[in-house]
Amino acid sequence: MSVTVSPFGLYPDGREINLYTISNKNGMQAAVTNVGAILVRLICPDREGKAADVVLGFDRGEDYLKNPSFFGAVIGPNANRIGGAAFELEGKTWRLDANDGENNLHSHKEQGWHKRLWEAAVGDNSVTFSLEDCDGSMGFPGNKKASVTYSLSEGNELQLHYHGISDRRTILNFTNHTYFNLEGHDQGTIEGHILQLKASRFTPADAGSIPTGEIAPVAGTPMDFTVPKRVGEEIGADFEQLKFAAGYDHNWVIDNWDGTLRRFAVLKAPVSGRTLEAYTTLPGVQFYAGNFIEEQIGKGGAAYGYRSGLCLETQYFPDAANKPKFPGAVFGEDTEYDSVTVYRFLFL
Repeated sequence: MSVTVSPFGLYPDGREINLYTISNKNGMQAAVTNVGAILVRLICPDREGKAADVVLGFDRGEDYLKNPSFFGAVIGPNANRIGGAAFELEGKTWRLDANDGENNLHSHKEQGWHKRLWEAAVGDNSVTFSLEDCDGSMGFPGNKKASVTYSLSEGNELQLHYHGISDRRTILNFTNHTYFNLEGHDQGTIEGHILQLKASRFTPADAGSIPTGEIAPVAGTPMDFTVPKRVGEEIGADFEQLKFAAGYDHNWVIDNWDGTLRRFAVLKAPVSGRTLEAYTTLPGVQFYAGNFIEEQIGKGGAAYGYRSGLCLETQYFPDAANKPKFPGAVFGEDTEYDSVTVYRFLFL
């Protein structure tokens, strides 16, 4: 195993942006940067040993200061949406940036952790990024400290270990917004990928993608991925939830969640044979099929756009701050946030 460090640009205040590349003996590489603790590249061989980069992104650190689709970013302090851009905690209403209609998305599009420059510490097969955020920042209470450690194993497992503390009770709900295309980041649509989710329920949402509070069965609907299915097979079905979100962009409830690490997804690329097995300690996953990726130029001049990548964002449920029946994402004082997500790759 090895970790190399290389220049990747300059932050607006003149600080250096670096790229940290973790390599294993099997030809896998994970390259991460201190801007947004972002996963920039993920090099994986296919069934014939041909390597390709399987995540969407950019060639320069400065490009991630725009990044309208949040490619590869760690989102915090709260990922996904909070309805009405506000929540109540300990008798006080905390108001957030209304940046998605009347709702809040990913904390703040300009001030969120996905655009912050994190501190980096290199290990033998890992990089740990850390930052601090002050009380009231972006509307969230508490002086917060957060870290995420990327590690790559010889078993082709990319692990993300998140940790967060606060001196006040606050919302802590992190995720990683990587867009996967297992055929290669420059290989067009992901609609041919085959997905299985170990999730027999999901959280229906309104037209603004705010959960209604219901936890509904997927059986008999296009939301059912309990048996492997092509992503594009039913994505255009005449089904209200798909019409609201222009395709899949919903939270699935992981079966038998108990806080331990469990497999929740298997994603296969039929042409290359690359397979991703995903594991998490968290209760939900936002499966997003890239319905609103803006047309833009990515790594190596690749043209990205509509459904050129998909996300499997592990998380507490969207709007958990306002839905008392959902698993809570309130941490602080004597309760620390800690979670693990693992993406394991097979080349079949």
